Amino acid sequence: MAHRLYIVDVFAERAYTGNPLAVVVGADDLPDDTMQQLAAEMNYSETTFVRSAPERDGGYRVRMFTPAREIPFAGHPVLGTAWVIRHHVAPELASAVQLNLVAGQVPVTFETLAGADIAWFVAPSIKFGARIAAERIAAAVRVSPQDIEAGAPVQQVSGGASAVIVPLRSLEALRRSRLDLHAFASLAKEGFPPLVYLFCRETHHAGNDLCARFFFDAHGVREDPATGFGAALLGAYLLEHKLFPGTDLALRIEQGHALRRPSVVMLRARRTDRSYDVSVGGQVIPVAQGELASVRSS
Repeated sequence: MAHRLYIVDVFAERAYTGNPLAVVVGADDLPDDTMQQLAAEMNYSETTFVRSAPERDGGYRVRMFTPAREIPFAGHPVLGTAWVIRHHVAPELASAVQLNLVAGQVPVTFETLAGADIAWFVAPSIKFGARIAAERIAAAVRVSPQDIEAGAPVQQVSGGASAVIVPLRSLEALRRSRLDLHAFASLAKEGFPPLVYLFCRETHHAGNDLCARFFFDAHGVREDPATGFGAALLGAYLLEHKLFPGTDLALRIEQGHALRRPSVVMLRARRTDRSYDVSVGGQVIPVAQGELASVRSS
């Protein structure tokens, strides 16, 4: 079986920005260890593997791997994979694609905004977890307790995957931040994931509303240029703690500047009676395509 490879930049406004993603189509015969080895070879934040035909419900089965492990859900792989399916696998799916992930089925829709083609995913149900004192998280992300916004908690939030949300007071503090796994170890023992999403209200560009960074553990600390699932968690977090007025949000979140891969993540969030409707969107820019030369099949 041919194994087609596509590389796309997600949450990008031009090529070589945003978060790069490798998508392998025709992964029906690939064993788990081969997929993991390919993800390590690509060395992107995630690589996805798509079965060549839809399942009975019309959704496409997708597996996601970081260089270190399989994960159930992540935002930019959802959008980038759906874009590849729409353009290269099932072009008849003009406005919507269903992905069947380990975390469940995720719909992706497409719309045109200001002349740009935007892909959107609907976030899984979001839940709020335990909080962390500013003094405890500060050392783990290499800032001072005074750098952490006093009017909002440091909190674990989950939705498909889980992360710790850390509100900072300034862009300067955000620039200094980094995940220190040794300092985070005591929090990890308590069940907090070594995935940290930090944000502040100051931005590099006036047209954006927030600036963010995301650090995670994958054979050491890595930084994500753009984080869709983190933005989804943030949308519910902002509404839960009333950091913006009203019950609806429409925000542009910039990310990736420290990596010289500027990204724009679009966020829509609405609070209902006791839940949150959250969608995350962005542009997908194709970079390369070809075929895997040699892989071990089952």
